[in-house]
Amino acid sequence: QVQLVESGGGLVQAGGSLRLSCAPSGRTFSDYSMAWFRQAPGKEREFVSYIRSSDGSTYYTDSVKGRFTISRDNAKNTVYLQMNSLKPEDTAVYYCAAREASSWFFNKERSQSYTYWGQGTQVTVSS
Repeated sequence: QVQLVESGGGLVQAGGSLRLSCAPSGRTFSDYSMAWFRQAPGKEREFVSYIRSSDGSTYYTDSVKGRFTISRDNAKNTVYLQMNSLKPEDTAVYYCAAREASSWFFNKERSQSYTYWGQGTQVTVSS
């Protein structure tokens, strides 16, 4: 069983930055590919970014490309989401997700592709 714990959320003004962290526990972190999703009030959960376990390859949804960066530190058992140039529309609860696989050709943006989920951390961007 893998437990995911997110941290780093908060309130920031538009144009500001935040860094989210997710620390899985219970199994070997390097075996898991990781992703970030978000859910705004009244909206469905949506994919943000993915990082593969084997080589750190990354994938982003179009709305965050050039502003957000996903990374991982296997020595620290942590995955990060650096969020720059934040916009009010980035306001959401951000969730960390994990899957025990290193495949690339699957539907990364589908929440059902991931086995483990964190409880979420709130990000609020004021205008």
